Amino acid sequence: MSIEVTRDTFRLAQVFTISRGSRTEAKVLTVKVTRNGVTGWGECVPYARYDETLESVEAEIMGLPADVSREALQGLLPAGAARNALDCALWDLEAKASGKRVWEMLGMPAPGPEITAYTLSLDTPDNMRAQAEKNAFRPLLKIKLGTPDDMPRLEAVRAGAPNATIIVDANEGWSAEVYADLAPHLVRLGVALVEQPLPAGDDDALIGMDRPVPVCADESAHDRASLPRLKGKYDIVNIKLDKTGGLTEALALREAAQAESYGIFVGCMVGSSLAMAPAVLLAQGAAFTDLDGPLLLGEDRATPLRFDDAGVHPSSPELWG
Repeated sequence: MSIEVTRDTFRLAQVFTISRGSRTEAKVLTVKVTRNGVTGWGECVPYARYDETLESVEAEIMGLPADVSREALQGLLPAGAARNALDCALWDLEAKASGKRVWEMLGMPAPGPEITAYTLSLDTPDNMRAQAEKNAFRPLLKIKLGTPDDMPRLEAVRAGAPNATIIVDANEGWSAEVYADLAPHLVRLGVALVEQPLPAGDDDALIGMDRPVPVCADESAHDRASLPRLKGKYDIVNIKLDKTGGLTEALALREAAQAESYGIFVGCMVGSSLAMAPAVLLAQGAAFTDLDGPLLLGEDRATPLRFDDAGVHPSSPELWG
């Protein structure tokens, strides 16, 4: 088996801003694994928040044995972007070699579309209202917040999209005091979920705090080893393939989280349809799905995922799985 890694850049449709900064393009690694003339592929998005760079993740992948199996991979690399791209590429390879879809290999029923959130990036209240008005037809909007002055932004989005379900992502940007002040207003404005309100290292402050709106762990939740640290703080777990290190661990985390009565949120980094395709399987039946990466791009893979009023559809075999 051979492993090939390439760097790809996808232009964003517009500047995308969260509490940690802005970007105009998505830089990803594409991994291809070939065995006996059959090639599978996967994608990852190295993330600086987790001390990942394109160079470091590529080095992790290329340091592996060329004939690594998906089972062996789980113990050779930690959870993160490198393992994700290779794990998903190996799933794709196994599917193509067997002539089956990945969902068939997993014993799942045929997957269907899932309603996905559409993300409005952090901006001035006026600009966020304009974004909300433009996307008010969408059933689920996710708004990026995470500053001490978010109340006008939240009010503006609700005014711009009065009928949409809204979820809020603070990206670790609030203090416990800011969150406590905002919580009643989240209820008043009909917010369905607040994602990672406090920094992962300071989230013990959530223990014993009223949670009138369900609170979702994102930066605090990576793989199954993260679950014990979430108890008493969170109601929902955001599962992202780039955090879990691939579909294999993501499926195991979903099962473990459900066994502990957590709700499931399936999210993504900003990547192409190739990165989202395995996550669509993971998102089947999830409480919330946020796989809008391709909708934020100005360009995508040659065979992209289909998005319509029913949501994000499962991939074709030409894309993945």
